[in-house]
Amino acid sequence: MHEQEKGIHFPTEYPSFEECVRFHGHACPGLATGYRVATAAMRTLGVPRPYDEELVCIAETDACGVDAVQVVTGCTSGKGNLVVRDYGKHVFSFLSRESGNAVRVLVRQADIPERPAMDDLRKKVFSGTATTREQAEFRSLMRAAIADLLAAKEDAILDIREIAMEPPGKARIFASVTCARCGEPVADAKTRTLDGSRVCIPCADILMPEEEHHSL
Repeated sequence: MHEQEKGIHFPTEYPSFEECVRFHGHACPGLATGYRVATAAMRTLGVPRPYDEELVCIAETDACGVDAVQVVTGCTSGKGNLVVRDYGKHVFSFLSRESGNAVRVLVRQADIPERPAMDDLRKKVFSGTATTREQAEFRSLMRAAIADLLAAKEDAILDIREIAMEPPGKARIFASVTCARCGEPVADAKTRTLDGSRVCIPCADILMPEEEHHSL
């Protein structure tokens, strides 16, 4: 169930949850959580969806919610304004380069009524051992959990705090060089030097003993 089906409305300047679903490939509680994180952060900072690198996000997870953050905030790895530090924590920090203001958004352990039953069924569904009825029940619980997350009061699922944060460097454009081993072009800053020659990281991993990497 999506937000419109429960009468939940977010400001029109944000992409919809449905757009996040189309980008991600399916609807899930993690994506819904990321949607709430992204819209809350932009509202708190008072920023529109950026054209370039005006907004920066540091995500402490690589889970589903990151895709919603990309769609809603425009922070992406390709532009260099999405940095993923996978600490396994559902925490996202956002910085407005224009104002210098930053917030840290922590996803709380929300009380989702469907969670226990959903967790019990998840292993069966993903291992392919669930019956048709169990699969249908799991999908129903997922839809309900998504609706609950989209409808929840913000302070029930998110802890938002203003923080001091240094902006990371902007994305750089590197010159390309040719790897001396495989002959493929590679960004010059991503090479290693072996016996006076520039090689790409995969080739360096093949050619160098493990213990020598630590001395680079």
